[in-house]
Amino acid sequence: MPATENRRSLRAIWWGVCWLALAIFCLLIEVVRSVDDLDKLSPWLRWIGDYASDSPMYLPLVLVFPFAWWVRSGLVLHRTDLLRRCTGAWATWCMVPVREADAVDPSRGLLVRDWCLALAIGVLSWCMSWQVNRSLGDLPPAFHDEYSYLFQAKTLLAGRFSVPSHPTHADLFDQLHVLNLGKFASRYYPGTGLWLAPWVALGHPYWGQWLAGALTAILIFWTGRELGGTGIGVIAGTLTAVSPGLALFSNLLLAHHPTLLGLSLFLFGFIRWMNTRHSQPLLLAGCGLAFAMICRPATAAGVGLPFGLWFAWWLWAAKETPGTARVRAALLLGGPLVLGWGLMVAYNSEVTGHWWQSPYQLYTDHYTPRHVYGFNNVMHGAELQGPRQLPVVTRNYDAWAENLTWKLAAKNVGYRFVASWRWTLGIVPIVWICLAAVGLLGRQHVAWRLIAAAIVTLHAIHVPYWFDGIMHWHYVFESSLLWLLLVAGSAGALIRTWQAADRPWLIVWLGALLSAAVVTNYVACPPYWLPAIHNGIAEIRFPRRIYGAFRQQLRREVTELPALVLVVPDPADRHMDFVTNDPQLNSPILIGRYVREEIPADALQEIAKAFTGRHLYLYDAKSRQLSPIP
Repeated sequence: MPATENRRSLRAIWWGVCWLALAIFCLLIEVVRSVDDLDKLSPWLRWIGDYASDSPMYLPLVLVFPFAWWVRSGLVLHRTDLLRRCTGAWATWCMVPVREADAVDPSRGLLVRDWCLALAIGVLSWCMSWQVNRSLGDLPPAFHDEYSYLFQAKTLLAGRFSVPSHPTHADLFDQLHVLNLGKFASRYYPGTGLWLAPWVALGHPYWGQWLAGALTAILIFWTGRELGGTGIGVIAGTLTAVSPGLALFSNLLLAHHPTLLGLSLFLFGFIRWMNTRHSQPLLLAGCGLAFAMICRPATAAGVGLPFGLWFAWWLWAAKETPGTARVRAALLLGGPLVLGWGLMVAYNSEVTGHWWQSPYQLYTDHYTPRHVYGFNNVMHGAELQGPRQLPVVTRNYDAWAENLTWKLAAKNVGYRFVASWRWTLGIVPIVWICLAAVGLLGRQHVAWRLIAAAIVTLHAIHVPYWFDGIMHWHYVFESSLLWLLLVAGSAGALIRTWQAADRPWLIVWLGALLSAAVVTNYVACPPYWLPAIHNGIAEIRFPRRIYGAFRQQLRREVTELPALVLVVPDPADRHMDFVTNDPQLNSPILIGRYVREEIPADALQEIAKAFTGRHLYLYDAKSRQLSPIP
């Protein structure tokens, strides 16, 4: 008993420390919000000001916390126990025991109720993606990478990994993130193109991303259910469905959502196996991790590493398990990974001519050597480049790279952590809930420790890269699933603890905190805050509108078809590039690159001869003017 009382006292002290830190943070944000000129403040106060929009609803909740702690149910409700019953139901929902050995408790079977909850969560995720799409409008993609993935999907739809470059003027069609060295192919790994291909064929590529997001939310529901019961699954799945960052990225044609789908399948299958020791879920886990690997290999390795080390330890230490069962488990988990590597080897061999060299590596070596992975990337890139000139398409883009030092790496790690909290749910709820549950969650299931370790390894594997990422976090984007699982598990642990201590108002307070996160992410309340989703949509909409205006101008002013439009790039703008084409270069309007310093005026006659039957136009990206070439 004394030991139990000591633990309770330590928890109360720890919650008090967490509350005090959060109160100071929220008060600082409100002070910074009142300052007109943020440049007068110190750098760390300016940083707080950058995230001020996340705070207004949290300060009142923080101030209410001590009263929610002090007021027990009987002090307010007198003889009625309605609140106690409501919070007790949630606590019971979050207290279904998890078995780590033989079989799952029959009470946790695949009930009709839980399937309905899972489907509702999937529909909610789809609706959130659709709503963001409505806000963005019917515009072309925003980032260079998206055009490369579309290029890859269209190449795969033609039944090929690559197509031949143009026989005489290949350099006209150099496209960012697309190899054009005799073979025309995306630099990226084949998984994303495989996922997008059927949706591109249907003419709705974003539907594929929305479906990946919906399936991910459903799988996270089942994963949370395996870890702690239906209540944990509902919290994890719902937060995944309404996460602002996930809704935003589901409207980008990038590798992240297919990777999320693969990783969520891996997490569910692996944790299901940990609970039941039935070997079939390991096949699901292996297939999920293999698919994530052929989309984003470094991300799959970062997330899978802690689970793989634990699995290797189990294979060696589980002496009570027959050797044939351990071999079977290793084959079921590792077999799909071997097949995935086989696909990667075939892809590499066809595109680069070498099984060990990926198109990604070849592109970096040839086009953007300063973007090489590792510290002192600018110096190593200069050595790799040697005396040769970089292609025009990436000369300016390559110069964008900063030299990675330990100071820059530490800064990037900080940016990635903070941005991942902000875009996943919100800085305050994620940090406070996870900190408050320290010491409660890790003892319940070893998978919670593996999930936390996976966040660390995912960040660690991206430390040696100079760029912090799109919206400061896209390299660690997939950690969002892990954070949301931790938040759900931590919330469940707090609910159980507070219910046992007869503090139901704290459970209500926790629900209000999570609800406030969703509200501040999606609902505007000027002048107090603008929702996080608003800033993300604005960031994506800006380049989309520029690309959309370019395409509209082509449709309006290119009156003679077929045509070849030669784009004179704007040297001051390294992030907007209009040269994008289908792999076969057979569209009614082809877009090429024309650099006056590299291509003399008399070379236009040769270009015209090479493209007989196409009318030539010149587009100046700086002035946005389009004119026919006689």
